[in-house]
Amino acid sequence: MKAWHFYGTGKAMELVELPEPEPGEGEVLLDIGGSGLCHTDVGVLEDEGWMPMLTKLPMVIGHEVAGTVRRLGAGVSGCAVGDRVGVCPTTSAGAPGFAYDGGFAEQMIAPAQALVPIPDDVSFAAGATATDAGMTSHHAMMTSGALEPGMKVGVIGLGGLGQIGSRVAVLQGAEVFVAEIDESVWHLADELGVKQISNSIVDFADKDLDLIVDYAGFGTTTAQAIETVARGGRVVQVGMGKLEATISTKAMILNKVTLVGSNGGTKEDIEGIYRLLSSGDLRPVLTEIGIDEIADGLHRLSRGEVTGRLVAVPRGI
Repeated sequence: MKAWHFYGTGKAMELVELPEPEPGEGEVLLDIGGSGLCHTDVGVLEDEGWMPMLTKLPMVIGHEVAGTVRRLGAGVSGCAVGDRVGVCPTTSAGAPGFAYDGGFAEQMIAPAQALVPIPDDVSFAAGATATDAGMTSHHAMMTSGALEPGMKVGVIGLGGLGQIGSRVAVLQGAEVFVAEIDESVWHLADELGVKQISNSIVDFADKDLDLIVDYAGFGTTTAQAIETVARGGRVVQVGMGKLEATISTKAMILNKVTLVGSNGGTKEDIEGIYRLLSSGDLRPVLTEIGIDEIADGLHRLSRGEVTGRLVAVPRGI
C-alpha cells in the first residue's frame, strides 16, 4: 500500500510502499475512503512543539479518517467486514497519526473502540471531516461554549472548523457573526445563515456577543476575542495557528470574561455531525484530492490557499 512517512519537523514527507498491515487484538484493518488535511498536520510539519505528541518516527500522520472495515483482529465485536466507519481520535487508544499510524495512506490499523458508523448517505470525504473538524467544532460550540438558542455568537475563522461551527450555531437558533480575513470566502456566510461577516472580531464590539469561539488561534485573535466579548461572556479557544498568545488580563478580569480551552470532543459529537450531514442541514465545503497530492495539499493549506477542507480520497471513491 501507499503511505506518506513523516520523519520530523522541517523534513519532507516521503511517499513509500508498505506491506498491508495486520490487525491485532481489538483492532481492525481499514481501507481508507477519506483522510482530511488539517492545520494541525501543518503544525506538526512546521513546529517542533508538536513532536513530543508523536509516539514514533517515521509516522504516517493524518488524524481525520474514514473507511471500510476490511479485516477484523481477534476479539473484535460490534462491527463487521464491509462496515463504513469513521475513526474517533479522542478515545483512550489515542489519535491516529500521533499514537499510531494514521490516514495519509491507502490502509490503516484502527482500534475497534474508536469506530463510529457512517450513515450510508454520507460520503467518506464528509465522514472523515466529521471525525475532527466536525467533532471539534461541534464540541467547542455546544459543550465548551454552552450554546443556547437566542445567543449572539462570534466565530473567528471560516475555514473547515469555522464553517461547521457557524452552521451548528445557526441550526441551534443563535445569531452568528463571523470574523474572517480572507474575503474570497465571505460568500459562504449567506449559505451558512450567518448574520454578518467582517475582517476582525473587534468589528462586532457593539453586538454584545455572549460567546466567541476562536477556530483560528493566531494569538492576536485570542486577545481580540477577550476584548470584544460582552461583559460576563465566554471565549472558547480551539484553533492553534500559534501555540502562544499575549492577552489583556485587565480586560478579562474587569469584564469577567471566561476563557475556556476546547480540545477535540467525543464519539457523540461525531454522531451528532453525522446526523446533520445525513439530514442535509450541514453541507461543509470539501475539496477532494488524491493520495499522491497530500504533501502538496499541506503546503497549500500552510499558504492559506484552501477554502473549506481538503480530503484525500482513493481515485474512484
